[in-house]
Amino acid sequence: MDFELNDDQRAFQQTARDFAQQAMAPQAAHWDAEAVFPVDVLRQAGELGFMGLYAPETSGGLGLTRLDATLVFEELAAACPSTAAYITIHNMVAWMVGRFAQPEAAQRFGPPLARGEWLGSYCLTEPGAGSDAASLRTSARRDGEHYVLSGGKAFISGAGATDVLVVMARTGGPGAAGISAFVVDAQSEGIRYGRKEEKMGWNSQPTRQIAFDEVRVPANHLLGQEGEGFKIAMKGLDGGRINIGTCSVGAAQAALNAAQRYLRERQQFGRPLAEFQALQFKLADMATELVAARLMVRLAASKLDAADADATTYCAMAKRLATDLGFRVCNEALQLHGGYGYIREYPLERLLRDARVHQILEGTNEIMRVIIARRMLQDDATDTIR
Repeated sequence: MDFELNDDQRAFQQTARDFAQQAMAPQAAHWDAEAVFPVDVLRQAGELGFMGLYAPETSGGLGLTRLDATLVFEELAAACPSTAAYITIHNMVAWMVGRFAQPEAAQRFGPPLARGEWLGSYCLTEPGAGSDAASLRTSARRDGEHYVLSGGKAFISGAGATDVLVVMARTGGPGAAGISAFVVDAQSEGIRYGRKEEKMGWNSQPTRQIAFDEVRVPANHLLGQEGEGFKIAMKGLDGGRINIGTCSVGAAQAALNAAQRYLRERQQFGRPLAEFQALQFKLADMATELVAARLMVRLAASKLDAADADATTYCAMAKRLATDLGFRVCNEALQLHGGYGYIREYPLERLLRDARVHQILEGTNEIMRVIIARRMLQDDATDTIR
């Protein structure tokens, strides 16, 4: 068991850190305040390969491991969790297209997605199908050489500003077995986008509902086979849960760094705050929890890279732990700043708002507990999760 990064991983990490600090950090507060979707910076990220980190090389991606990708995402999230989170969603779309699309569609959509020239959205959630994703009602009926999509999706990141949609729709009967997945041109006739949602955080990426009104999709845009869509969606979400946990770790690291600086600089009662033992203890707990969250995320990524039989469970564990602890570290860092933490001149309130939604999306943390407990209570689970 080797916890040290190799030279290549350190190079990825440093490149991402430099990009994040130069291209993202100086503008993150502006993007948040003005709800700017920074397409130009996303294109620059694409030039560095950050928009197709683990997409297959055959479709234009770098083909890196999920562990390697966490190193990049964490650095980006330390500068702007909202923008970094969108980049992780885009990476999931690029991977799904590269991994499951038929050759013609993979070559059409894969390379532009991996280069960041086209941006992607992941369309699973519906107004009536959130945690119970297998109950989705958007339909796709076969009509000759096309499928015809009808229905609607909700809470879709990037919707209205992206070029490619990966859409889960029902082609068969009820339940997970009746769901298929498609790659769809976002400008197809019959697609309508709702108003941009006003959100607590994640303001640098638009969120909208999408309506599909008899949208014709070429049959060869099917991902995998009919009826495999839910499995494909869940495979995407295993990686997505690692990704969003990583974004929480990055946000928490930025908050912890800010708290360290503030405790050294701020004086009260004639002494630097750093000399108060109660605050030292709080800082120590924050650092310990952050390291635990980071290692859990990297362990889950390693399990996914190794195609471990319990990878899904570890991904759920990592998502639950990292997003809960990441939010707590951000909240404690804000508390250490006192009133200054609550004003926008400092980054703490933005980091806190952006990190909060991570406990909800990619499967709520309550659903993560369900996944973990179900696995632990299976007959063959004794002594496997350790």
